[in-house]
Formats: sequence, C-alpha cells, structure tokens
Amino acid sequence: MTTTSDSPDFTEWQNVLDLIRHASAEERDALLFQVLLTHDEREALIARVNIVHELLNGERSQRKISELLGVGVATITRGSNELKHQDDETKAWLANFLAQNKPEQ
Repeated sequence: MTTTSDSPDFTEWQNVLDLIRHASAEERDALLFQVLLTHDEREALIARVNIVHELLNGERSQRKISELLGVGVATITRGSNELKHQDDETKAWLANFLAQNKPEQ
C-alpha cells in the first residue's frame, strides 16, 4: 500500500543522480533521458558537453567555440565560469575523461 504525501518524492539533485546511475546499471539511461528531457534540452546538453570539452582543450577562443557549436558567447561564458569553480585535479580528470570517451569520427 502506498501513502500520499504533500511533498515530492525527489527533492535533491542527488536523487536525480541516483536515478541516472540506476537506469545506467539497467542499460536504460537513454530511455530515462528521453522521457525526462525534451529534444531541445537534449541538444543543449550535447552543446554543453562540447563547450566544456572545447574550453578544456584550450585550442579555440570562446568566439570560435560559439561559431563551431552555434551557441551564444554568453552560453560559452557560463560554461567557462562553471569550470573556474573546479580545482585543477577535477579539470584534468574531466579533460581526460572527455578525451577518452570521444566518439570515433
């Protein structure tokens, strides 16, 4: 028997991360993201991954990244600002993680 509550069941970011981990373990993560995110949100997430990858790569200016990805410079700046909050070890891990998991061209 389930009980009804006056508050949502999922209230923390960690709850969402746990859902993603569980869905991934069941190889259902793509389905979860398809249900949770609109097409535009999925496209924005793809852009954000590319923004972080390009910023960490350091070979292109923000303006060039903007042109490459078809997003505004302000979007690139927001990604850059988020990276500034990370320590060098985290940035190195992320750069390596993205480079190792880059799709085959």
